Amino acid sequence: MTEIPDLPRSDPLAAVSPLDGRYAGRTAPLVAYASEAALMRARVRVEVEYLLELAAMEAVPLDVDEGTRTALRDCYREFDADDARLVKRIETEGAAGFAATNHDVKAVEYFLRTRTDESLHPWLHFGLTSEDVNNLARRLLLRGALREVLAPALDHVRGELTAMAREHRGLAMLARTHGQPATPTTFGKEMAVYAARLGRATARVRGAVDDLAGKLAGASGTYAAHAVAYPDVDWRAFAERFVGALGFEFVSPVTQVNPGDDLAALFDALRGANSVLVDLDRDCWRYVSDRYLGQAAAEGETGSSTMPHKVNPIDFENSEGNLSKANADLAFLADFLTTSRLQRDLSDSTVKRTVGGTLAHCLVGYTKAADGLETVVPNPERMREDLEANPAVLAEAYQTVLRREGLADAYERVKEATRGRAVTLADLRAALEDLDLAPAVVDELAGLTPADYTGLAASLVDDVDG
Repeated sequence: MTEIPDLPRSDPLAAVSPLDGRYAGRTAPLVAYASEAALMRARVRVEVEYLLELAAMEAVPLDVDEGTRTALRDCYREFDADDARLVKRIETEGAAGFAATNHDVKAVEYFLRTRTDESLHPWLHFGLTSEDVNNLARRLLLRGALREVLAPALDHVRGELTAMAREHRGLAMLARTHGQPATPTTFGKEMAVYAARLGRATARVRGAVDDLAGKLAGASGTYAAHAVAYPDVDWRAFAERFVGALGFEFVSPVTQVNPGDDLAALFDALRGANSVLVDLDRDCWRYVSDRYLGQAAAEGETGSSTMPHKVNPIDFENSEGNLSKANADLAFLADFLTTSRLQRDLSDSTVKRTVGGTLAHCLVGYTKAADGLETVVPNPERMREDLEANPAVLAEAYQTVLRREGLADAYERVKEATRGRAVTLADLRAALEDLDLAPAVVDELAGLTPADYTGLAASLVDDVDG
């Protein structure tokens, strides 16, 4: 096989991954946080802010006036595609008077030399190791991606669930436990369960983002280069102040690498939110299969290449697939990124480059779940049919009321009349005939129908905030 003629690599049809091809429109909001250009910009930000923090120290003979300070920050605030291309050329082929570095962080340092006065050059990347820059830059991007893209996407799904729960709070529906007919519920209450679960899971994600922690401690975590240059400076306090100024907790002591326990906690929290939605996707798939949910058919859309009638629950299936893939990746990342041989090995570097792809699978899953919810409509008639076809679900109500009336063997009596056999409402009512019950109790039970037997389901919807 050869390359397809006239298909440039920039064309989405040439993308190796569907995340940048088929799903590029859905993953576009993550470009500002997960692309290589975004990482370059974040590294520039860390290097600049570190330089400014150095300049604020009396011990360091570095004078940065207000104009220079603004110009330095403009290096990342106005970082554009041409800047990113220059960084890449410096790294891969050499540019701007620099030989090829074959080192992405060193290329950023050299890029800053092209944008700054020569007097500042000795202080760029002063005392730092690449991981000092990278761990902070990546967390800046992760924080932005979660706060600005993924968490709002989760909020949107939760909003859809909450709206459905409130609209259909009283819509009675047969429940199934172990796959078998069980005590009825309402469709709204079941959506409220997912809305509540997703709300708690999203809160855990946001909490894990708030707890992201950064390090700055040099090549072996000892501040050796800093201390040899300025032994009288409290470099640990400096590092804690600098990391805190970027909005992160400070982690110490460390090796060359940030141990990544905060990333593991974040990825675990994301897995929790994803698992809620996988559960939702599977339940909605089943509700569609049972015709409890109807689907809007898009004009011109094809459900099957051979069966013209098909309208498939593809959004829920797509969401389930992407979130299952994301969860496998998140489990791997949480495990792998918390280990490093001795004081540092480079295996984590290539793995960290895949985090953006994992977040993209999450985002595709969230948007597909939202699309699925927006295109389904409950089918009250079908739900009512199933309720009426399964009067045996009232057995619980019967035995409980009979217990209330003092019948010690109430459970056994109802079990004998209902278990493992087809039961009608008439059969249930006939089971009361030889019992010494007050007429009001007989009327109470005889008046029950499966559609009525939903307990507090409708009011439980109000337990969901927002």
